[in-house]
Amino acid sequence: MKLLVYSTKKYEIPFLRRANQKRHIVSYTKEALDTNTAVQAMGYKAISIFSGDDASLVVLEKLWDLGVRYITLRSAGFNNIHIKAAKRFGFRVANTPDYSPHAIAEHAVALLQAFNRKLVLADTRARAYNFVHDGLMGFNLHGKTFGVVGTGRIGSIMVKIMHGFGCKILATDLEPDRDLVELCGITYTSLDELCAQSDIISLHIPLTYENHHLINRKKLGLMKQEAILINTARGSIVDTKALIQALESKNLGGYCTDVYEKEKGTFFQNNVGELGDEMLKKLLSFPNVFLTPHQAFVTVEALTEIARTSFESLNSWEEGTECKNELGYETLIS
Repeated sequence: MKLLVYSTKKYEIPFLRRANQKRHIVSYTKEALDTNTAVQAMGYKAISIFSGDDASLVVLEKLWDLGVRYITLRSAGFNNIHIKAAKRFGFRVANTPDYSPHAIAEHAVALLQAFNRKLVLADTRARAYNFVHDGLMGFNLHGKTFGVVGTGRIGSIMVKIMHGFGCKILATDLEPDRDLVELCGITYTSLDELCAQSDIISLHIPLTYENHHLINRKKLGLMKQEAILINTARGSIVDTKALIQALESKNLGGYCTDVYEKEKGTFFQNNVGELGDEMLKKLLSFPNVFLTPHQAFVTVEALTEIARTSFESLNSWEEGTECKNELGYETLIS
């Protein structure tokens, strides 16, 4: 099968090549999929896309006309593809739901601790031979109330990690995990109550039509003035404009994030000296915002699994066997 991999990063290629085992004919492009670049898929039966690629209705129509029939997503989230349209055309689509939940949860903890213990500032000072402690005050995680929004694959690992720190854990989910209740003594509650009671809140839910801007002005207003919000899920779960207002009015202790609401055209590329996103500039101007460039998945284990799962789906389709990660009608979102 001929495969075109969109949004390819140099560090991905060795993992993808090993997983392919020379079975499929694979080409790579660093460009993202959109209405202009869809034409590059001419002559390919399959494409692989990442979270920043645009697989909207118009793009899918172009891909279908070009002969593309299979789409693999190198991500767990699939909010960037119009699944209803894809199924209507006849595309076979699969994601990578289990590539490494540990990578994401561990990165969320790294964000929190780097922010809390002022590690970047401390390292910068030390390299300038400045070893004073002024401005490096943090706090113990032990004994704090930690709120986890979503206790699925990633959220459940986050619960276990924070339980190990000795936190009191509140959680909210459409389907509570009773094993976590027994193992970690967590308490399931409403999102409003979680926002009001938690010292730290971490988001671990997929982006859907229903939870777009789930963390809005109202939810931010419920949070403690010194609360820290962590987002390693999707940028659009948080209303960035409302977040900026909360930060400006000093009604939020901090925001630690690996994602951003408008990543397309900015993330995954070097914008030194030419960042045109004024909202992102504003967000980065706050000293209590800690942002990394959607890198939580960049671990050896995660990239190995993403590549393996992607080619496993292609192999299944080629062989006519069941593809366990195929997105069917039960996963449809608007």
